[in-house]
Amino acid sequence: MFTGIVEELGEVTAVEPLQEASRFRLRGPLVTEDAKHGDSIAVNGVCLTVVETADGEFTADVMQETLNRSSLGALTKGSRVNLERPMALGGRLGGHLVQGHVDGTGEILSRTPSEHWEIVKVALPENLSRYVVEKGSITVDGVSLTVVEAAADWFTISLIPTTLALTTLGIKQPGDPVNLEVDVLAKYVERLLAAGVDPLRANPTGEPQ
Repeated sequence: MFTGIVEELGEVTAVEPLQEASRFRLRGPLVTEDAKHGDSIAVNGVCLTVVETADGEFTADVMQETLNRSSLGALTKGSRVNLERPMALGGRLGGHLVQGHVDGTGEILSRTPSEHWEIVKVALPENLSRYVVEKGSITVDGVSLTVVEAAADWFTISLIPTTLALTTLGIKQPGDPVNLEVDVLAKYVERLLAAGVDPLRANPTGEPQ
């Protein structure tokens, strides 16, 4: 589980195509300082498993399914990426609950700079539209953000200087793809309501009271 608070701006140092998969080597001295084989690290919001670490770098194998459902397949040597380690139990939840399971990809439509922040408009896939609401939470390339406006096929986010400086959202341009993860709580509520269960009145067995 992650919080969407990016710890480090990393870099892809190598991409090795495999059969129906790819092996990535990424540089991230901070996130690898206590990482070991089998640990998880979010890369642009995608939860990946560490294969090995050495000299501030780690490798991760990415299945074809993940390449198809995220923008990781577009990464090449030299690409900058957002990195985050899993949250520690008992720690502060600075963003919102993020699983690192990408729901789909969007596209940067426009950027509107102002004196102290920048408004970014992002295309929203039709199947995710119902989960995105004004003032709600969404994860864009692994960054926990608050939705400013929400339409049927787009939403906007407001980026402060810190986010612009310390994440890839500062360098993404119109036309660039981004990974999107909607609030998992909204998906659980939708599933319960579809089953005829009132989430506020259900007992631990799942049967309505």
